[in-house]
Amino acid sequence: MLNRQVRSLLSLAVFGGLTAAAAVVGSRVTRPKRDVWYRALRKPVFQPPPVVFPIVWTGLYALMAISANRVAWAPKSADRSAALALWAAQLGLNAAWTPLFFGKHRPQLALADMTALIGTVSAYTAVAQRVDAKAPLLMAPYLGWLGLAGAINAEIIRKNPLLASDALVGR
Repeated sequence: MLNRQVRSLLSLAVFGGLTAAAAVVGSRVTRPKRDVWYRALRKPVFQPPPVVFPIVWTGLYALMAISANRVAWAPKSADRSAALALWAAQLGLNAAWTPLFFGKHRPQLALADMTALIGTVSAYTAVAQRVDAKAPLLMAPYLGWLGLAGAINAEIIRKNPLLASDALVGR
C-alpha cells in the first residue's frame, strides 16, 4: 500500500489535471490577437496587458489544486463533501466563462457566469474553512483575480453598448 505522502501527491496530480483540463477548455477558444471581435472592443484602462493573463492563471490553477487537495485529505465529513462539490462546480463555471466570452462573443452571459463563479468560490471558501484552515487562504488570490476579471467584463459591456445587437454577437 502506498504511504500517505505518495497518495497525497497522486491526489494533487488529479486535482492539477482537473484544473489543467479547465485551462485547456479556455485556451482552445482564446485567441485575442487574432480575434477581430475582441480587438474591436473598447477595453477598460485597468485591464492588464495580455501577457499577464497566462502567468497569473498558471499560479491560480496551482493554488486551486492545492486547496482542493487539502480538503480532500481532511477527515470525511458532510462539510468536506460539500466543499469538494463546490470546488467542482466552480471549476465548471470557470471553464464556461472563456467560451462564453471569447467563443460565443456573449459578454453578458459571461458576466452572469462570472457572478455565479464568484459566489460559488465564496461558498467553497466558507465551507472549506470548516474542513481545513489553509484551504480557503489558497483561494484568496483567485477570488481577487475573479473580482478584477468581473470588473473588466462589466466595463467592457458598459463601454460597448452595442454588444447586445445581433450583428456584434455573431447571430
